[in-house]
Amino acid sequence: MVDQLIVLLAVFLIAAAVGTLVAKVGKFPYTVALLLAGLGMSAVLSVYNIPIVEQLFGQVSLSHDIILYLLLPPLLFEGAATTDLERFRRNLVPILTLAVPGLVVAVLLLGVVGTRAFGFDLLIALLFASMILPTDPVSVLALFEEVGAPERLSVLVEGESLINDGVGVVVFSTLLALVTSGTDPTSLLNPAEAAGVAGEIVVVSLGGAVVGLAAGYAVYSVMVDLDEPMTEIVLTLVLAYGAFVAAEHYLGVSGVIATVVAGLFIGNQGAEYAMSPRTKVTVFNTWETFAFVVNTFIFIAIGVQTRIPSLLSNWQLILGAIVLVVLVRAVIVYPTVGLLNLRREGEIPRSYQHVMVWGALHGSIPIALVLGLPAVEQVPGSYPRGELTAMVFGVAAFSLIVQALTMENLLDRVGITTRSDAEELYELLLGRARAVDAALDAAERLERRNDIPSGVYDDFEAEYGRERDDLHEAISALMGSNPELRHEQLLMGERRVLQQEKSAVIDAIREGVVTSDVGERLLEEVDLKLESVRSGTSTVRETEEGYTEAWRQRAEEFGLDVDLDVPEADETPSAEDRDGGSGSGTGAE
Repeated sequence: MVDQLIVLLAVFLIAAAVGTLVAKVGKFPYTVALLLAGLGMSAVLSVYNIPIVEQLFGQVSLSHDIILYLLLPPLLFEGAATTDLERFRRNLVPILTLAVPGLVVAVLLLGVVGTRAFGFDLLIALLFASMILPTDPVSVLALFEEVGAPERLSVLVEGESLINDGVGVVVFSTLLALVTSGTDPTSLLNPAEAAGVAGEIVVVSLGGAVVGLAAGYAVYSVMVDLDEPMTEIVLTLVLAYGAFVAAEHYLGVSGVIATVVAGLFIGNQGAEYAMSPRTKVTVFNTWETFAFVVNTFIFIAIGVQTRIPSLLSNWQLILGAIVLVVLVRAVIVYPTVGLLNLRREGEIPRSYQHVMVWGALHGSIPIALVLGLPAVEQVPGSYPRGELTAMVFGVAAFSLIVQALTMENLLDRVGITTRSDAEELYELLLGRARAVDAALDAAERLERRNDIPSGVYDDFEAEYGRERDDLHEAISALMGSNPELRHEQLLMGERRVLQQEKSAVIDAIREGVVTSDVGERLLEEVDLKLESVRSGTSTVRETEEGYTEAWRQRAEEFGLDVDLDVPEADETPSAEDRDGGSGSGTGAE
């Protein structure tokens, strides 16, 4: 027990050291720092014999179940919970196409080519492909945020990674079961056998999604009536692990997909309607820290298990794997996106495609999967565990060091527009405005509790009040001189307001304030407005109604003698004009 505690303390110490390095150096992705820590551990253990390290880490048995049940849930849940579902939904088609059929085809392609390139049999080559191809965008997304890369590019990279992590682990688990059972690799060439494997993957994935949705809603139903950050952290912890265990262990479906879906639900619906601002910050900071500690353990463990001599002796396999992984990624992305662009809807520029190919990094998920591979003696037949571990570590090292650290140069070379000066100034003004509002609220609370004299409060109010007015004036001037920025902020604000409208109508139906048929009509109208906003067209105008709500027409027909400000029929659409469809409202400035 003491030995395991020492291992945990060592992981925390290394995590703190890496965090300090990143904070001091700056512009240094923490995953790169963790990889270097793992390589450093490998180098030290290759030169010096340190029995205590090998003994301690050797006693932590990293079986497939330990990796699956203990280490993967926090990584997957944290990534899903921080994904904006609204932005994800707007890019759903390219994300799902690349992350599901795209990943499956990539695994098959790399597996088939790998039989020749690596000398593995088909099942082992496919197993390697399913381990290495799931992507880890943490380093790239940190850079995107720093340089202000376009929002859509960030969403495409993050969304694909989220889904292909889940799908990749499902494919890996299926293939690992075939390897450990001694299945003849040639049996996969039988169409009936291959169809059976594919059908099993589909069934467990869909089943996992249902379990995740049900678990997420159950926890959300409890959280919506709470405002206790510590309790809600515990509930999200129960959700992440509970959804995984219920799906994987008890129901025989995908725990990975269940955890991802549960994270998406609670990170969006739960964060929007069931968490106060204070709770939201506490919950997400806790999960970010948890994921960081798990990542630290994973990278240090791979360093302990894979020594530098092993990497050097397998350099040809590693080099071949690096080249093939990048080539397979290119073969999947360019044709797939080219076909998607034929729709003429939401076209993905060629410059984005270059970044999506080179920015497909391979980090914690592939390393976690290879750490959970069974020992050689537990698998019948030829099973090159050492080579697989070295290859995954080598590809991850190239990915996180070379690809991640050259991404900024690639963005400049392909001419992707980064954050404008106006957007950067707006963020500065908005951030300061929020700080000033928080300061005024704090001063008011202190004065109410008699913690500060009224005269001191008046000084605070006067000082911060002047700054608040100046900030509002500066923001207004900035919006006036930058109509594109104003329109973008209008659409973003309108989406949030409409989501609150929708929540209020749902509450009114639940409480019996309105009947279900009236409520459905109101919800349909809000959904139409949301669809209009998603298409880039606002329903808000400054001087007149930008959208004719059904209640206005109904009240006018009823003969109410009030000024209802109903526009002419040909000026703006109404809910009844749209057949419940997908047209868009009138434009805004």
